[in-house]
Amino acid sequence: MSQAPETGRPGRYERSFGGLVGSMIVLVLVVLGIVVFRGSFRDTPEFEPPEIDYPALVASVQHAGMRPVYAPELPDGWTVKDASYRAGERPALDVVFATDDGHTAGIHQEDASERDLLESYVGEQAAESGETLTTPVGTWTGWDDTDDDHAWTTEVDDQTVLVFSSGDADELRAFVESLTTEPIAS
Repeated sequence: MSQAPETGRPGRYERSFGGLVGSMIVLVLVVLGIVVFRGSFRDTPEFEPPEIDYPALVASVQHAGMRPVYAPELPDGWTVKDASYRAGERPALDVVFATDDGHTAGIHQEDASERDLLESYVGEQAAESGETLTTPVGTWTGWDDTDDDHAWTTEVDDQTVLVFSSGDADELRAFVESLTTEPIAS
C-alpha cells in the first residue's frame, strides 16, 4: 500500500467574509430552534398573589399596639393588594387595595407630616380641594393632584392618616366615610 507523500503543510480551507456570515446565520437558526423547541414543552405558571385576610391584618396591628387603626369595611369587589406594618416607637401602617374598577386605593397611617405623606403617596402637586368631611373618626381635608389622584387626610394622636386613590373621587369619599377604629367583621 502506498501512501500519499507528505508535503509538511497542514490542509487549508478558504476563509472568507461570506463564509463567516453564513456560519453565524446557521448558528443563530440553531439557537432559535432550541429555544422554540424547549418553549413548546414548558408550562409557564400563572402568578396569583396570596390572599391577605384583611380583618386578621387589622386585628394583628391593633394587637401589636397601634391604636387607633383606621380601617373600612371593604367595598364589594375590593381586595387587599399589599400591606405592611412597621412596629416601634413610630409605628406605620400601609394598606393598598385593588378597586373593582382596576384602580388603586390606600390607607397610610404614620407619625409624619401631612405634606410628606402627600408628596410620597399622591404627588408633589397635591393641593387642597377645598372640601372637608366630618365623620365619626375625624375631620378630613380633601386633596387633588394634577393627574387625577385624590386624597383625604386627618390628624389624630400625633399621627397623620392619609387615604388616597387614583380612581373615582366620590367612591373615595364613601370609602373615607366608612372608616372605623373598631375591630372589623371577618
